Amino acid sequence: MKKSVSLLVLFMLVAAISIAEAGVVRNNAGCGVGSMIFGDKDGLLFEILATTTNGICGNQTFGMTSGTLGCAPMKGIVSNEKINLYVADNMDNLAKDIAKGNGEYLETLALLMNVPESEKQQFFTKLQSNFNKIYTSNDVTSTEVVKNIEAVLQNS
Repeated sequence: MKKSVSLLVLFMLVAAISIAEAGVVRNNAGCGVGSMIFGDKDGLLFEILATTTNGICGNQTFGMTSGTLGCAPMKGIVSNEKINLYVADNMDNLAKDIAKGNGEYLETLALLMNVPESEKQQFFTKLQSNFNKIYTSNDVTSTEVVKNIEAVLQNS
């Protein structure tokens, strides 16, 4: 056991020196506490330390959802929890309203998305004309519906 640990440490040191000598800078550890501690240091050894620290602390998920610990925050409507919950709870009724181009579920979605009153009809028409891009199958998930709505609106 000691021999294999010693060999592993030796291998990591040789690899770290090789990469440092080659001038290759890598950043594969992602975001998190480990990346914040070891992020400015070059080499495979520091990348392994950063990754291990991130794994032990289990902080990357929190960092990604909160936009902290060096992680980029989520952008767009996909990050809006109210919209995600609303769509999840009202998938069928929202589909009916989008298909016909109006209705209370579509009105509420527009309200949650802060669509100005003057742009609501255009919003409804856009979603209605792209219904098949939003509800792509009978098995589509609410997360996919929200992402698809965002994609349709961004392609305007």
